[in-house]
Amino acid sequence: MKVFVTGASGHIGQLVTAELVGAGHEVVGLARSDAGAERVAKQGGIPVVGTMDETARLAELAAESDGVVNLAFKHDSGDFAEALAADRALIEAIAGALEGSGKPFFAASGTMMVANAGAPGTASGAAATEDTPFDPAHAHPRAVTDHLLRELSKRGIRSAALRFAPTVHGPADLHGFIPSLIEGARRDGTFGYIGEGENRWPAVHNLDTAHLIRLALEKDDLPAGVALHFAADEGIPFRQIAEAIGRGVGVPVGPVAPEEGATRYGFVGSFIGIDNPTSSAQTRELLKWEPTHNGLLEDLADGFYFRR
Repeated sequence: MKVFVTGASGHIGQLVTAELVGAGHEVVGLARSDAGAERVAKQGGIPVVGTMDETARLAELAAESDGVVNLAFKHDSGDFAEALAADRALIEAIAGALEGSGKPFFAASGTMMVANAGAPGTASGAAATEDTPFDPAHAHPRAVTDHLLRELSKRGIRSAALRFAPTVHGPADLHGFIPSLIEGARRDGTFGYIGEGENRWPAVHNLDTAHLIRLALEKDDLPAGVALHFAADEGIPFRQIAEAIGRGVGVPVGPVAPEEGATRYGFVGSFIGIDNPTSSAQTRELLKWEPTHNGLLEDLADGFYFRR
């Protein structure tokens, strides 16, 4: 296949590019800079320098491809509402180019679309499945995009929402949730969890993520409009994650009030009390996917997050 990948120079995008090229596919990868283009080329992809705001140009590249994986997002824009608007505009533009083609079009979403309600720091329900309903009007703001993407199945597009666990971990993870939390622990000289820290986070190794995306692209009969759950660890109590970070940084760990999370740890701190156990059973069965790499606690124990 010829696959167009946006965000191809990023954390997950680089690994997806390498996985697809290694399996014999051709990857055209969008990067925002010349340095990013070099990273795409290093993985064997054909780099294109540009931004996700160039929707007409990117729609043309999508139309010329056999499938699209949209991993771009303005994480560093400083304006989340503007980043969401740009994300939706790009999805709509690519959908217009692929309408009626039956081609696969996958885009990043998150398992926190289906997080449990309940008091912060508590385990408040069963693990969400790929079919767990949610109201996009009252869920996380990106839930609207998740819903939009799945609705593209009605327009003759083999769409899928790639619901990533909040921690997509591994040695290539330089700017995700875990590095951000480690930075906060180093800065404050302490680290915390909400309440008893019983709320659960799913996690997945980034190499298992790249492999799953390839399996989905290669499955000609993948149902349109599905949600795919990228979760190897179904739900690790956040207190265990906090204690592993405390050991790695060498700082004390203890409970903090919910309002302290965002103050201490910024954007990521807003999520540390959320209960988000996530089942990937349907995804595993559908795509015969078996994660083979380390779990999150194993990667934290390995120490690479703390040595750099």
